[in-house]
Amino acid sequence: MTVRTRLLDREVGRALSSVSAAAKRGLGDPALAELVVIRASQLNHCAFCLDMHLTAARELGVSERQLDMVAAWEEAEGVFDERERAALALTEAVTVLTEGFVPDQVYARAAAHFDEGQLAHLIGLITAINNWNRVMVSRRIEPGGYPS
Repeated sequence: MTVRTRLLDREVGRALSSVSAAAKRGLGDPALAELVVIRASQLNHCAFCLDMHLTAARELGVSERQLDMVAAWEEAEGVFDERERAALALTEAVTVLTEGFVPDQVYARAAAHFDEGQLAHLIGLITAINNWNRVMVSRRIEPGGYPS
């Protein structure tokens, strides 16, 4: 496996960073944002992003139990509240798109817990981390080496 060290053109990298930051700010819940990006990174097999965002989640005080169970959130009754579960369901639907679209019931579930602005930021966050995951996986960037 060849590690490719240059991530992106600086302008593209700054743009992706700006989108990620804006989406997180607009969502207004840093811990939830980290759970979302962790779940997408798990689905996309992005070790770099998992390492970075698990560290960030711990720094925010996200419980080890939640971090341990995020991969099995659907079966982890009582570990995640309904808002978190709706966000994780939307994360999976947007990330995987197995049906070619986000199912109406998944969108409606999220819309019941987030206002229009928050929902737009949540979707923005999910698409941003999917972009980052694809960059890191395609460039084979190894975990670590990011500012803490």
